[in-house]
Amino acid sequence: MKKRQIQIIKSLLITLLLGVAAAQASPDNYVFHDLEGNPVRMSDYHGKWVVVNYWATWCPPCLEEIPELVNFHDTHMDKDAVVIGINMEEKDNKSLGEFVDDYMVSYPVVPMSEDMPLLGNIPGLPTTYLLDPTGKTAAVQVGQITQEMIEDFMEKYNSVR
Repeated sequence: MKKRQIQIIKSLLITLLLGVAAAQASPDNYVFHDLEGNPVRMSDYHGKWVVVNYWATWCPPCLEEIPELVNFHDTHMDKDAVVIGINMEEKDNKSLGEFVDDYMVSYPVVPMSEDMPLLGNIPGLPTTYLLDPTGKTAAVQVGQITQEMIEDFMEKYNSVR
């Protein structure tokens, strides 16, 4: 490999490792604000799995996975898990709210802001972080995710604990 390619690969690995390290930090103190300005505190979900989905309205795989995330959230929200969608585009709350209504999104949607902490590296959209009931990152999925994928992971994770 050329020296420049090796430098780029090293930089990418360092970025990924830093992203994973940041994701390992407890996000319990993270507070986001939903489309109505209400606080969404990660600490409110301690004891539950939290699926944090970074997405955008212009992203076809993001749109395809919305029904999966809605079904997962609706099935689990009163038991053991919730979904939080973080919209990664500059879009006013009114038009984002209309989009959320049109797609019948039942989980909290949070618009990204400059001061909002990320759970880790977001190399592309969609990117989904799965936090275990203690608030630690258990998995990261870059690309589309399904309800079955999340439930299978939770089951396997719980069986080895």
